[in-house]
Amino acid sequence: MDTGGVLELFSEVEKLRVQLMNNVEVMPDCQRVEGEVSHKEILTCIENIILGIVTSLSKDEAPILALPNRSSWANISFDSAIGLQMVSGSSITTIRSDCPSSVTKFAQIVKILSVIYRLVQSNSYATKRDIYYSNTQLFGSQSAVDSIVDDISCMLKVPRRSLHVLATSKGLISGDLCYMEEDGTRIDCYSSSTVCVCVDQGKGVPDVNSRLMVRKLWDTLHIPVFALVDADPHGIEIMCIYKYGSVAMSFEAHSLTVPSVMWLGLLPSDLQRLRVPEDALIPLTKRDESKLSSLLKRPYLTSQPDWQREMELMQQTKVKAEIQSLAAIAPDFLTNTYLPNKLRYGGWV
Repeated sequence: MDTGGVLELFSEVEKLRVQLMNNVEVMPDCQRVEGEVSHKEILTCIENIILGIVTSLSKDEAPILALPNRSSWANISFDSAIGLQMVSGSSITTIRSDCPSSVTKFAQIVKILSVIYRLVQSNSYATKRDIYYSNTQLFGSQSAVDSIVDDISCMLKVPRRSLHVLATSKGLISGDLCYMEEDGTRIDCYSSSTVCVCVDQGKGVPDVNSRLMVRKLWDTLHIPVFALVDADPHGIEIMCIYKYGSVAMSFEAHSLTVPSVMWLGLLPSDLQRLRVPEDALIPLTKRDESKLSSLLKRPYLTSQPDWQREMELMQQTKVKAEIQSLAAIAPDFLTNTYLPNKLRYGGWV
Protein backbone atom coordinates (compact mmCIF):
# COMPACT_ATOMS: atom_id res chain seq x y z
CA MET A 1 0.00 0.00 0.00
CA ASP A 2 1.20 3.52 -0.80
CA THR A 3 2.14 4.90 2.63
CA GLY A 4 2.59 8.42 1.28
CA GLY A 5 -0.90 8.34 -0.17
CA VAL A 6 -2.42 7.15 3.12
CA LEU A 7 -0.64 9.84 5.15
CA GLU A 8 -1.73 12.51 2.65
CA LEU A 9 -5.29 11.22 2.87
CA PHE A 10 -5.58 11.46 6.63
CA SER A 11 -3.76 14.78 6.74
CA GLU A 12 -6.18 16.36 4.27
CA VAL A 13 -9.23 14.79 5.95
CA GLU A 14 -8.17 16.29 9.28
CA LYS A 15 -7.59 19.73 7.74
CA LEU A 16 -10.99 19.70 6.09
CA ARG A 17 -12.66 18.40 9.26
CA VAL A 18 -11.32 21.37 11.20
CA GLN A 19 -12.41 23.77 8.46
CA LEU A 20 -15.95 22.50 8.23
CA MET A 21 -16.38 22.29 12.01
CA ASN A 22 -15.73 26.04 12.06
CA ASN A 23 -18.62 26.60 9.67
CA VAL A 24 -21.83 27.44 11.44
CA GLU A 25 -24.34 25.96 9.02
CA VAL A 26 -24.25 22.71 7.09
CA MET A 27 -27.07 21.91 4.66
CA PRO A 28 -28.24 18.28 4.49
CA ASP A 29 -28.03 17.71 0.73
CA CYS A 30 -26.27 18.98 -2.36
CA GLN A 31 -28.70 19.60 -5.18
CA ARG A 32 -27.86 19.70 -8.86
CA VAL A 33 -27.81 23.23 -10.21
CA GLU A 34 -27.87 23.84 -13.98
CA GLY A 35 -26.32 27.32 -13.99
CA GLU A 36 -23.93 29.08 -11.67
CA VAL A 37 -23.67 27.61 -8.19
CA SER A 38 -23.25 29.68 -5.04
CA HIS A 39 -20.14 29.40 -2.88
CA LYS A 40 -22.25 28.13 0.01
CA GLU A 41 -23.68 25.28 -2.07
CA ILE A 42 -20.24 24.14 -3.21
CA LEU A 43 -18.81 24.28 0.30
CA THR A 44 -21.80 22.30 1.54
CA CYS A 45 -21.26 19.62 -1.10
CA ILE A 46 -17.64 19.16 -0.03
CA GLU A 47 -18.54 19.26 3.66
CA ASN A 48 -21.03 16.45 3.20
CA ILE A 49 -18.40 14.28 1.54
CA ILE A 50 -15.84 14.93 4.28
CA LEU A 51 -18.44 14.36 7.00
CA GLY A 52 -19.15 11.00 5.40
CA ILE A 53 -15.44 10.14 5.49
CA VAL A 54 -15.10 11.26 9.13
CA THR A 55 -18.22 9.29 10.10
CA SER A 56 -16.79 6.13 8.50
CA LEU A 57 -13.48 6.62 10.31
CA SER A 58 -15.28 7.13 13.64
CA LYS A 59 -16.98 3.76 13.12
CA ASP A 60 -13.64 2.14 12.29
CA GLU A 61 -14.83 1.61 8.72
CA ALA A 62 -12.83 2.28 5.55
CA PRO A 63 -14.16 5.43 3.81
CA ILE A 64 -15.42 4.99 0.26
CA LEU A 65 -16.05 7.52 -2.53
CA ALA A 66 -18.51 6.82 -5.34
CA LEU A 67 -17.82 8.45 -8.71
CA PRO A 68 -20.15 8.35 -11.73
CA ASN A 69 -18.54 6.44 -14.59
CA ARG A 70 -17.65 9.13 -17.16
CA SER A 71 -16.04 6.84 -19.73
CA SER A 72 -18.84 4.51 -20.77
CA TRP A 73 -21.23 5.03 -23.68
CA ALA A 74 -23.67 2.83 -21.74
CA ASN A 75 -24.21 5.80 -19.40
CA ILE A 76 -24.99 8.21 -22.24
CA SER A 77 -28.23 9.25 -23.88
CA PHE A 78 -28.60 11.50 -26.92
CA ASP A 79 -30.95 14.46 -27.19
CA SER A 80 -30.79 16.36 -30.48
CA ALA A 81 -31.57 19.64 -28.68
CA ILE A 82 -28.74 19.24 -26.16
CA GLY A 83 -26.31 16.56 -27.25
CA LEU A 84 -24.77 13.71 -25.30
CA GLN A 85 -26.05 13.57 -21.72
CA MET A 86 -25.20 11.38 -18.76
CA VAL A 87 -28.28 9.40 -17.78
CA SER A 88 -29.52 9.40 -14.21
CA GLY A 89 -28.59 6.27 -12.33
CA SER A 90 -25.36 5.84 -14.30
CA SER A 91 -22.96 3.12 -13.22
CA ILE A 92 -20.70 4.04 -10.34
CA THR A 93 -16.97 3.56 -9.84
CA THR A 94 -16.04 2.91 -6.21
CA ILE A 95 -12.80 4.38 -4.84
CA ARG A 96 -11.86 2.64 -1.60
CA SER A 97 -9.40 3.98 0.95
CA ASP A 98 -8.44 0.46 2.11
CA CYS A 99 -7.58 -0.93 -1.31
CA PRO A 100 -3.95 -0.80 -2.50
CA SER A 101 -5.05 -0.11 -6.09
CA SER A 102 -7.21 2.89 -5.21
CA VAL A 103 -5.89 4.40 -1.98
CA THR A 104 -3.66 6.83 -3.87
CA LYS A 105 -6.53 8.06 -6.03
CA PHE A 106 -8.66 8.39 -2.88
CA ALA A 107 -5.94 10.60 -1.36
CA GLN A 108 -5.65 12.61 -4.59
CA ILE A 109 -9.40 13.28 -4.64
CA VAL A 110 -9.44 14.40 -1.01
CA LYS A 111 -6.39 16.62 -1.59
CA ILE A 112 -8.04 18.35 -4.56
CA LEU A 113 -11.31 18.66 -2.62
CA SER A 114 -9.37 20.48 0.10
CA VAL A 115 -7.79 22.80 -2.49
CA ILE A 116 -11.18 23.56 -4.04
CA TYR A 117 -12.69 24.17 -0.60
CA ARG A 118 -10.04 26.77 0.23
CA LEU A 119 -10.30 28.42 -3.18
CA VAL A 120 -14.08 28.76 -3.01
CA GLN A 121 -13.99 29.86 0.62
CA SER A 122 -11.46 32.61 -0.15
CA ASN A 123 -12.99 33.44 -3.57
CA SER A 124 -9.64 32.85 -5.26
CA TYR A 125 -8.60 30.80 -8.27
CA ALA A 126 -5.89 28.33 -9.24
CA THR A 127 -5.01 26.49 -12.43
CA LYS A 128 -4.92 22.72 -12.69
CA ARG A 129 -1.20 23.10 -13.23
CA ASP A 130 -0.92 24.97 -9.89
CA ILE A 131 -2.65 22.06 -8.18
CA TYR A 132 -0.31 19.53 -9.78
CA TYR A 133 2.79 21.40 -8.65
CA SER A 134 1.43 21.73 -5.12
CA ASN A 135 2.23 18.01 -4.65
CA THR A 136 3.83 16.39 -7.69
CA GLN A 137 4.78 13.31 -5.68
CA LEU A 138 1.16 12.57 -4.77
CA PHE A 139 -0.36 13.28 -8.20
CA GLY A 140 2.36 11.78 -10.34
CA SER A 141 1.18 13.47 -13.54
CA GLN A 142 -0.78 16.48 -14.77
CA SER A 143 -3.30 14.19 -16.46
CA ALA A 144 -4.22 12.68 -13.08
CA VAL A 145 -5.17 16.14 -11.78
CA ASP A 146 -7.11 16.97 -14.96
CA SER A 147 -9.17 13.78 -14.72
CA ILE A 148 -9.87 14.11 -10.99
CA VAL A 149 -11.05 17.72 -11.31
CA ASP A 150 -13.61 16.53 -13.86
CA ASP A 151 -14.53 13.58 -11.62
CA ILE A 152 -15.16 15.96 -8.73
CA SER A 153 -17.25 18.27 -10.91
CA CYS A 154 -19.36 15.29 -11.93
CA MET A 155 -19.55 13.88 -8.39
CA LEU A 156 -20.65 17.22 -6.92
CA LYS A 157 -22.96 17.89 -9.89
CA VAL A 158 -21.41 21.34 -10.11
CA PRO A 159 -20.15 23.00 -13.34
CA ARG A 160 -16.38 22.85 -13.45
CA ARG A 161 -16.08 26.63 -13.81
CA SER A 162 -17.74 26.99 -10.38
CA LEU A 163 -14.98 25.05 -8.62
CA HIS A 164 -12.50 27.96 -9.03
CA VAL A 165 -10.07 25.68 -10.86
CA LEU A 166 -8.91 27.04 -14.22
CA ALA A 167 -7.37 25.33 -17.22
CA THR A 168 -4.93 26.86 -19.65
CA SER A 169 -7.15 27.56 -22.63
CA LYS A 170 -6.06 26.12 -25.97
CA GLY A 171 -8.47 28.13 -28.10
CA LEU A 172 -7.73 31.41 -29.83
CA ILE A 173 -10.42 33.94 -30.68
CA SER A 174 -10.29 36.76 -33.19
CA GLY A 175 -12.88 39.00 -34.76
CA ASP A 176 -15.05 42.09 -34.48
CA LEU A 177 -15.98 41.39 -30.87
CA CYS A 178 -15.57 43.14 -27.52
CA TYR A 179 -16.80 41.83 -24.19
CA MET A 180 -16.48 42.54 -20.49
CA GLU A 181 -15.21 39.95 -18.04
CA GLU A 182 -16.72 39.54 -14.58
CA ASP A 183 -13.92 41.57 -12.97
CA GLY A 184 -14.59 44.50 -15.32
CA THR A 185 -11.72 43.80 -17.72
CA ARG A 186 -12.59 44.80 -21.30
CA ILE A 187 -11.45 42.28 -23.90
CA ASP A 188 -11.08 43.40 -27.52
CA CYS A 189 -10.86 40.54 -30.03
CA TYR A 190 -10.63 42.77 -33.10
CA SER A 191 -8.08 41.84 -35.72
CA SER A 192 -7.62 43.72 -38.98
CA SER A 193 -6.89 40.42 -40.74
CA THR A 194 -10.34 38.93 -40.26
CA VAL A 195 -13.96 39.95 -39.77
CA CYS A 196 -15.29 36.69 -38.35
CA VAL A 197 -15.20 35.31 -34.86
CA CYS A 198 -13.38 32.00 -34.73
CA VAL A 199 -11.92 29.62 -32.21
CA ASP A 200 -8.67 28.06 -33.41
CA GLN A 201 -8.52 24.41 -32.36
CA GLY A 202 -5.37 23.44 -34.26
CA LYS A 203 -4.03 22.60 -30.74
CA GLY A 204 -6.14 19.44 -30.31
CA VAL A 205 -9.34 18.32 -28.60
CA PRO A 206 -11.59 21.26 -27.62
CA ASP A 207 -11.02 22.46 -24.07
CA VAL A 208 -13.88 23.50 -21.80
CA ASN A 209 -13.06 27.22 -21.95
CA SER A 210 -13.28 27.29 -25.75
CA ARG A 211 -16.54 25.34 -25.70
CA LEU A 212 -17.99 27.69 -23.10
CA MET A 213 -17.03 30.70 -25.22
CA VAL A 214 -18.66 29.33 -28.38
CA ARG A 215 -21.79 28.44 -26.42
CA LYS A 216 -21.85 31.94 -24.86
CA LEU A 217 -21.58 33.60 -28.27
CA TRP A 218 -24.41 31.46 -29.59
CA ASP A 219 -26.64 32.09 -26.55
CA THR A 220 -25.97 35.83 -26.40
CA LEU A 221 -25.71 36.92 -30.02
CA HIS A 222 -27.88 34.24 -31.67
CA ILE A 223 -25.39 33.97 -34.52
CA PRO A 224 -24.88 30.98 -36.83
CA VAL A 225 -21.95 28.78 -35.86
CA PHE A 226 -19.86 27.15 -38.61
CA ALA A 227 -17.07 24.62 -38.20
CA LEU A 228 -14.03 24.74 -40.47
CA VAL A 229 -11.90 21.69 -39.71
CA ASP A 230 -9.48 19.40 -41.49
CA ALA A 231 -11.12 16.75 -43.67
CA ASP A 232 -9.94 13.95 -41.44
CA PRO A 233 -11.45 11.87 -38.61
CA HIS A 234 -9.79 13.98 -35.92
CA GLY A 235 -11.16 17.22 -37.36
CA ILE A 236 -14.63 15.70 -37.59
CA GLU A 237 -14.45 14.56 -33.98
CA ILE A 238 -13.49 18.09 -32.84
CA MET A 239 -16.56 19.45 -34.64
CA CYS A 240 -18.78 16.74 -33.11
CA ILE A 241 -17.58 17.66 -29.61
CA TYR A 242 -18.61 21.30 -30.17
CA LYS A 243 -22.01 20.26 -31.53
CA TYR A 244 -22.89 17.21 -29.44
CA GLY A 245 -20.43 17.15 -26.54
CA SER A 246 -18.17 14.39 -25.27
CA VAL A 247 -18.75 11.31 -23.15
CA ALA A 248 -16.37 12.51 -20.43
CA MET A 249 -18.16 15.87 -20.02
CA SER A 250 -21.70 14.68 -20.76
CA PHE A 251 -22.80 15.65 -17.25
CA GLU A 252 -22.35 19.31 -18.26
CA ALA A 253 -23.70 19.11 -21.82
CA HIS A 254 -26.39 21.75 -21.24
CA SER A 255 -23.75 24.49 -20.95
CA LEU A 256 -21.13 23.26 -23.42
CA THR A 257 -22.84 22.06 -26.61
CA VAL A 258 -24.01 24.13 -29.59
CA PRO A 259 -26.58 21.95 -31.42
CA SER A 260 -26.80 24.40 -34.33
CA VAL A 261 -23.17 23.93 -35.46
CA MET A 262 -22.95 23.49 -39.25
CA TRP A 263 -20.09 21.76 -41.08
CA LEU A 264 -18.73 24.42 -43.44
CA GLY A 265 -15.68 22.48 -44.55
CA LEU A 266 -13.33 21.07 -45.39
CA LEU A 267 -15.75 18.44 -46.73
CA PRO A 268 -14.51 15.17 -48.21
CA SER A 269 -16.73 15.90 -51.22
CA ASP A 270 -14.88 19.23 -51.65
CA LEU A 271 -11.68 17.32 -52.38
CA GLN A 272 -13.26 15.77 -55.47
CA ARG A 273 -15.37 18.77 -56.44
CA LEU A 274 -12.43 21.17 -56.32
CA ARG A 275 -9.98 18.65 -57.76
CA VAL A 276 -7.49 19.17 -54.97
CA PRO A 277 -4.13 17.88 -56.32
CA GLU A 278 -3.38 14.30 -55.32
CA ASP A 279 -0.04 15.22 -53.80
CA ALA A 280 -1.93 17.39 -51.27
CA LEU A 281 -4.02 14.40 -50.14
CA ILE A 282 -2.92 12.05 -47.36
CA PRO A 283 -3.80 8.33 -47.15
CA LEU A 284 -5.86 7.32 -44.11
CA THR A 285 -3.87 5.40 -41.51
CA LYS A 286 -5.25 2.34 -39.72
CA ARG A 287 -5.83 4.57 -36.73
CA ASP A 288 -7.78 7.02 -38.92
CA GLU A 289 -9.93 4.21 -40.30
CA SER A 290 -10.64 2.96 -36.78
CA LYS A 291 -11.58 6.47 -35.59
CA LEU A 292 -13.84 6.97 -38.62
CA SER A 293 -15.63 3.66 -38.02
CA SER A 294 -16.12 4.65 -34.38
CA LEU A 295 -17.56 8.04 -35.36
CA LEU A 296 -20.02 6.46 -37.76
CA LYS A 297 -21.42 4.38 -34.90
CA ARG A 298 -22.13 7.42 -32.70
CA PRO A 299 -25.85 7.82 -31.86
CA TYR A 300 -26.08 11.36 -33.22
CA LEU A 301 -25.08 10.39 -36.79
CA THR A 302 -28.57 9.07 -37.49
CA SER A 303 -29.85 12.65 -37.24
CA GLN A 304 -27.14 13.91 -39.63
CA PRO A 305 -27.44 11.93 -42.90
CA ASP A 306 -25.40 14.54 -44.81
CA TRP A 307 -22.54 14.23 -42.34
CA GLN A 308 -22.81 10.47 -42.56
CA ARG A 309 -22.53 10.55 -46.36
CA GLU A 310 -19.44 12.76 -46.19
CA MET A 311 -17.78 10.41 -43.72
CA GLU A 312 -18.70 7.36 -45.80
CA LEU A 313 -17.12 9.07 -48.81
CA MET A 314 -13.91 9.51 -46.82
CA GLN A 315 -14.12 5.83 -45.90
CA GLN A 316 -14.41 4.89 -49.57
CA THR A 317 -11.68 7.17 -50.93
CA LYS A 318 -9.35 6.38 -48.01
CA VAL A 319 -7.80 9.85 -48.12
CA LYS A 320 -7.79 12.88 -45.83
CA ALA A 321 -6.64 16.47 -46.21
CA GLU A 322 -5.74 19.44 -44.07
CA ILE A 323 -7.33 22.85 -44.60
CA GLN A 324 -3.93 24.00 -45.90
CA SER A 325 -4.29 21.60 -48.85
CA LEU A 326 -6.44 24.25 -50.56
CA ALA A 327 -3.28 26.31 -50.95
CA ALA A 328 -2.27 23.76 -53.59
CA ILE A 329 -5.00 25.27 -55.78
CA ALA A 330 -3.97 28.87 -55.05
CA PRO A 331 -2.25 30.54 -52.08
CA ASP A 332 -5.31 32.67 -51.24
CA PHE A 333 -7.97 30.18 -52.38
CA LEU A 334 -9.28 29.53 -48.84
CA THR A 335 -9.89 33.17 -47.91
CA ASN A 336 -10.69 34.72 -51.29
CA THR A 337 -12.72 31.96 -52.94
CA TYR A 338 -13.58 28.95 -50.82
CA LEU A 339 -15.03 30.62 -47.70
CA PRO A 340 -16.84 33.53 -49.46
CA ASN A 341 -18.56 31.14 -51.90
CA LYS A 342 -19.44 28.65 -49.17
CA LEU A 343 -21.04 31.32 -47.01
CA ARG A 344 -22.75 33.09 -49.90
CA TYR A 345 -24.25 30.04 -51.56
CA GLY A 346 -24.87 27.80 -48.58
CA GLY A 347 -22.17 25.20 -49.14
CA TRP A 348 -22.36 23.60 -45.70
CA VAL A 349 -23.99 20.46 -44.28
